[in-house]
Amino acid sequence: YAASSAVTDGENVYAFFGSRGIYCLDENGTLKWGKDLGRMSIKFNFGEGASPALYGETLILPWDHEGQSFIVALDKKTGKELWRVDRDEDTSWSTPLVVEHDGGTQVITSATHKIRSYDLVDGTLIWEVGGMTRNTIPTPVFEDGIVYLTSGFRGNSLLAIRISEAKGDITGSEAIVWNLDRDTPYVPSPLIYKKLLYLLKGNNGILSVFDTRTGELHSQKRIAGLGNIYSSPVGTAGRIYVTDRQGKTAVLKAGSDPEVLYINSLEDEFNASMAIVGDEIYLRGKYLYRISIK
Repeated sequence: YAASSAVTDGENVYAFFGSRGIYCLDENGTLKWGKDLGRMSIKFNFGEGASPALYGETLILPWDHEGQSFIVALDKKTGKELWRVDRDEDTSWSTPLVVEHDGGTQVITSATHKIRSYDLVDGTLIWEVGGMTRNTIPTPVFEDGIVYLTSGFRGNSLLAIRISEAKGDITGSEAIVWNLDRDTPYVPSPLIYKKLLYLLKGNNGILSVFDTRTGELHSQKRIAGLGNIYSSPVGTAGRIYVTDRQGKTAVLKAGSDPEVLYINSLEDEFNASMAIVGDEIYLRGKYLYRISIK
């Protein structure tokens, strides 16, 4: 399945199909290069889903499965392998997060056994800590020097880590600013918007809002009218958008106690997260939709 999200630098598109390879195409759809990284063995035959991360001239590809897991960096222009690091991990579906810190660049990965940060240049391990729950899916998010990692399958886990204090094994250290062991998302990634952290509980419409710095819970409520949710919440123009798998999107007024303004429906099914570019919303279900915000 084409479950991974493609990434672009504005000139080329990089499409990752896991066991079917990664491909670089120009804006006209002409294939520039492709690379086969092998075959994944995925837990429970769930399918492959982690997406590549693109930073500067480097593509980062996660490869956590039931065989020898690894993370690999490729030159985006040629597909040449720059470095590869083996990982002691089971299957995970989380996309790496690339962040800048103190003149360097880190690749942060969320997984079941451990959370790890690698140097983008050569793959050197910078810091690590005990991992998330099984079946780690949500992508980490980052703001003001703190990275937030979540998972929620057969358990709940959130860690807020200040990367300026993270070095080596950070278990029990002051680098962990706050943590949470309840009401975390299973499939959807968290959202940071205007200094607030928004979390969906499991795959349902219970939305919690936290202070990003302290972990203080501001509010928690069910979004009436929404069903099962795989896509991640997004925020723009003072609004939070949450789309369920049955074609409904809740539009909420952003804030510590979000208010539902509208419930919009399309006759489709959505697993992919909404993308917002300028004043346009893009939704991908069985069809591709472009909707003007204004």
